[in-house]
Amino acid sequence: MKKGTSASSGIGIGKAVIVEEAELVIKRENVSDVEAELGRFKGALEQSVKDTEELAADLATRVGEKEAEILQGHIMLLSDPMLTGEIENSIKNDGVNSEFAIETVCNMYADMFASMGDELMQQRATDMRDIKTRMQKILLGVRSVDIASLPAGSVIVAKDLTPSMTAGINPANVTGIVTELGGRTSHSAILARALEIPAVVAVENLMEQVKDGDDLVLDGSTGEVMVNPDAAVRAEYETKRDVFLKEKKELEQYIGKPSVTKDGVQVEIVANIGKPEDAEKVLQYDGEGVGLFRTEFLFMDRTSMPTEEEQFEAYKKVAIAMNGNR
Repeated sequence: MKKGTSASSGIGIGKAVIVEEAELVIKRENVSDVEAELGRFKGALEQSVKDTEELAADLATRVGEKEAEILQGHIMLLSDPMLTGEIENSIKNDGVNSEFAIETVCNMYADMFASMGDELMQQRATDMRDIKTRMQKILLGVRSVDIASLPAGSVIVAKDLTPSMTAGINPANVTGIVTELGGRTSHSAILARALEIPAVVAVENLMEQVKDGDDLVLDGSTGEVMVNPDAAVRAEYETKRDVFLKEKKELEQYIGKPSVTKDGVQVEIVANIGKPEDAEKVLQYDGEGVGLFRTEFLFMDRTSMPTEEEQFEAYKKVAIAMNGNR
């Protein structure tokens, strides 16, 4: 049994599918036709924006506008004149190829965001690296892994998943996600929860110990992952999964109904939450408020204490999401 960090609750059972993106080798090349090179960059930029807009629209339809905001953030980065202007200046002033200019400028911003220690900025660093790679793949003609077309019963196993990759997952075919890196509060983890796919992250040495086709069982609530379990263990977790899904289905029938006992006593049903994004789920499942905000999760998956401003923003997000509910 392997232990990681719980990222999205539920039991996932299926065959391991190793998802590894080809590592791009970006070399500096001097260009003689600067105008043509600027045209290459602008073409890749426009295609990246178009692709991200389509992915965001699809995610909004399948899951919700709130989750699609993560990809809207990518579009904002791609549309930032400071970022694009610096890449264009690098091409013009240094006479370098678009791939190298993108690499240099995007890495500079990603490193700057990552060094801030702020959780939001850490996510911004991940987003910056995501859009960097997508533009470079367009320029190089490299196809991304077709994560939307994985076979039914797949458990994705990866070093890490970018937000754009996670957004493209078809939850009808993917029964779980396990990654070696990542944290509970990452954009990819948030999307996994929105897609209701069980997920475990931060599993040490995962890629060295799991291969394509291995039987996997994961418990997204405890962070446990089992590789090639015996029949008894698999049966145990199949039962747990069936009970989890049955209880979830049974409880859904009470959404929208009054919270009243048989003898007419009104009962207030409130929820425990562990992060600001959970507040929306409270209302989605007809909860009447937040009974406990487990703020210790604000301190996890990071190397420094959250600032007072970060904590204020977290509480503010919950208050706004609850829209006047307690």
